[in-house]
Amino acid sequence: MLLINSRKDIFMQIIVSKDSKALGINAAKAVAAMINEAIAEKGEARIVLSTGASQLTTLEPLIEMDVDWSKVVMFHLDEYVDLPETHIASFRKYLKERFIQKIPLKAAYLVDGTREGIAALTENLRSAPIDVGLIGIGENAHIAFNDPPADFDTKEAYIVVDLNETCKKQQVGEGWFATIDDVPKQAVSMTVYQILQCKKIVSCVPYAVKADAVQKTLENDKTNLIPATIMKGHADFTLFVDEDSFSKVDESKILPAPGCDYTLTRM
Repeated sequence: MLLINSRKDIFMQIIVSKDSKALGINAAKAVAAMINEAIAEKGEARIVLSTGASQLTTLEPLIEMDVDWSKVVMFHLDEYVDLPETHIASFRKYLKERFIQKIPLKAAYLVDGTREGIAALTENLRSAPIDVGLIGIGENAHIAFNDPPADFDTKEAYIVVDLNETCKKQQVGEGWFATIDDVPKQAVSMTVYQILQCKKIVSCVPYAVKADAVQKTLENDKTNLIPATIMKGHADFTLFVDEDSFSKVDESKILPAPGCDYTLTRM
């Protein structure tokens, strides 16, 4: 374990697992503990979930954890504009089939992919603090659909964003769309500002295809050209990677946020 610096107001954990399966189990245990802590403190937990192929290794073991899901309220990050829920790439479909229908949640609030739905979703989201945000990192280092150059300034909760070519290629590569031309041009996305309002942020980033994004995130200062770098300045940020996604990182070049403590642990 490597411990750098001395201040305790900003803290980042990097946890390297041997493979994606181990990553998912380690992350699920950590997230379940965070959820249970929130339930013990205030009677309920409020969480935000990412979607996509990289999140399955965490969501599958998470639903098996010892959590009173009837005391958990779930929100999610983003959805393609005007994509029918019946489409294989719909994140509403993804979450319903892989999470919501498998556990007795207290409530679930989904992004419907319309501009009209943003106001009501924002009101529900901001009615109380979010305890845990599971925030994936894309191949272009986006968080939610905040592609580079990401908007670090807006204080809105959700905005409509344009998807860049790297993001579209990732969606095709993961099998959600047949061609780039089939990928919607826009999405409704939780903003960077709103993501940072989560009390705790957990990023689960397995697979070699994410190695460039992990390296850029860890070895660079905060920049909207590498959106995930902003999470290093969050007060409580845990990054779960596997050996493949961590393979390009030079540990001597890991660059924490100013005044940030961090640990690097191999599990």
